[in-house]
Amino acid sequence: MVLACVDCFTRSNPAVLLVNKILRMNYLDWAVLIGTIAFIVIYGTFKTRGNKTIEGYLKGDNTMKWWMIGVSIMATQASAVTFLSTPGQAIEDGMRFLQFYFGLPLAMVIISITIVPIYYRLKVYTAYEYLETRFDLKTRSLAAILFLILRGLSAGITLFAPSLVLSTILGWSINATTVFIGTLVIIYVTSGGTKAVSLTQRYQMTVIMGGMMLAGILAFKMLPDGVSFIDTVHIAGEMGKLNLVNLEFNPNDRYNIWSGLIAGTFLFLSYFGTDQSQVARYLGGLSERESKLGLMFNGLLKIPMQFIILFIGVLVYVFYLFNQPPIFHNKVLKERAMQTQGASALRSLEGSYNILYAEKRGAVDNLVSAIHADDESAIQVSKDAVMAYQHQEAILRDSVKATIGKSIRNAKTQDRDYIFLNFVLSNLPHGIVGLLLAVMFSAAMGSMAGELNALASTTTMDIYKRSISPDATPGHYVKASRWFTVSWALLAMVFAMLASFSENLIQFVNIVGSLFYGTLLGIFLTAFYVKRVQGTAVFWSALLAEGIVFYCYSFTKIAFLWYIIIGCLTVIIFSLVLQAILPQKNTLKS
Repeated sequence: MVLACVDCFTRSNPAVLLVNKILRMNYLDWAVLIGTIAFIVIYGTFKTRGNKTIEGYLKGDNTMKWWMIGVSIMATQASAVTFLSTPGQAIEDGMRFLQFYFGLPLAMVIISITIVPIYYRLKVYTAYEYLETRFDLKTRSLAAILFLILRGLSAGITLFAPSLVLSTILGWSINATTVFIGTLVIIYVTSGGTKAVSLTQRYQMTVIMGGMMLAGILAFKMLPDGVSFIDTVHIAGEMGKLNLVNLEFNPNDRYNIWSGLIAGTFLFLSYFGTDQSQVARYLGGLSERESKLGLMFNGLLKIPMQFIILFIGVLVYVFYLFNQPPIFHNKVLKERAMQTQGASALRSLEGSYNILYAEKRGAVDNLVSAIHADDESAIQVSKDAVMAYQHQEAILRDSVKATIGKSIRNAKTQDRDYIFLNFVLSNLPHGIVGLLLAVMFSAAMGSMAGELNALASTTTMDIYKRSISPDATPGHYVKASRWFTVSWALLAMVFAMLASFSENLIQFVNIVGSLFYGTLLGIFLTAFYVKRVQGTAVFWSALLAEGIVFYCYSFTKIAFLWYIIIGCLTVIIFSLVLQAILPQKNTLKS
């Protein structure tokens, strides 16, 4: 039935026929894609229907075991941005992005020892409830509002990535695909809440990792017969793509071992300790021990997972050394530009690009021969030649982007996030194409579901129940949570439609987080460890810290990971100063 419906749709829709011709989609790909998405939505809705208590809706009745918590945490992190953008990050910048995660295991240990016991002892629904116990209502409300802004923006980015994919496949507008995907997520999240998110994420992660590893295997299998796996690694290393560790301390460098170990630890402390989208995952644990084990499971597996995804990007990079990549990776946008007055300029640039690639391919073959001969001088000469050709290719691609930008008004000519998508659509077998697209959609739905659930629970418990309607029935709060879920989903759709991302998506997500996480972490660390500070001092220090972070973002070149340390230390230091100046109360909250 699915095959028949898909086949009927693709035969009767001229836009789909055109895009299918460009991107090699067929009915089998559509069947795999639609079948996977439909299963996730129907399963999540059916298994969690009838969730009527606030404990069940927001905490999943505390039934999750440690491995489910770990998988749910990773799935909430692993949005479509991860699988759409991270391989492209490796293709353009190598594997140094992995250093971003070096502080994660340390952060998981600290959170398990210090933060999880406090949340369980207080039996909170959200992380921000603790702040009222420790400080006061205004500090709790400020932290909740900062989180809502941060996660609301991030939900829009999470939604934008799969909308971009579907827009490319169907030739539809971003607006239409955004509404379509957002509606699918709303269906099962509003039905089952936290439990629906956690149950569906198990299957989403299975699809995600299986599909990505299959893509990497196929990328290697499609290399020329004389190129072994060792040759592939050697080529990638010579071309600077295996740059896993950079020991140089440079605050303006986004990714080095110091930013990963120091700033990364602060980032992950704030993300997993103060961000409700993650806190909600382990607050639903069967016990405190299960929650701690789930966090440690995530800490141990996240770095290998990111290594695999980045290495898949490196394999695709090597594949494109032996197989000519397109001059512009968003093929649908390029085809639209070819129908404008810029067509002749684009054809001329593409002709020059074809000649250049043929010359570069000769240099690549020379590099392989030099590697086989273990001739270091020949390797260096060939490597320099390949890099010189790549530099010329980059100039031609920039010219293509400029031409498309002039030919199509408001065209998004940054195509880095299309590199891996284009590889999948243009080179992999039918069925596998559908599976890899299902990977991206599954990741997006899992991550966005977790974000919407966290936004709804924070809005309900920290704003609505605490300050607007404190005496309503439990059933009323469940209904309110569902309406808040829908409201945040609609806001995320609007942001995804209006936003224009100049950055690579995976970097943009982390930049947004870095603007707010430092302040949030500073509030919580002050609450945990600086007992003499009271609510008023930390409240005003948090506002000051947020202003300083935005100043750094707008007017300095400091790498974004360091914003977290700047914001955190500003809150702690100025709260101590203000506490010494402000009138002392007779008692402190503990």
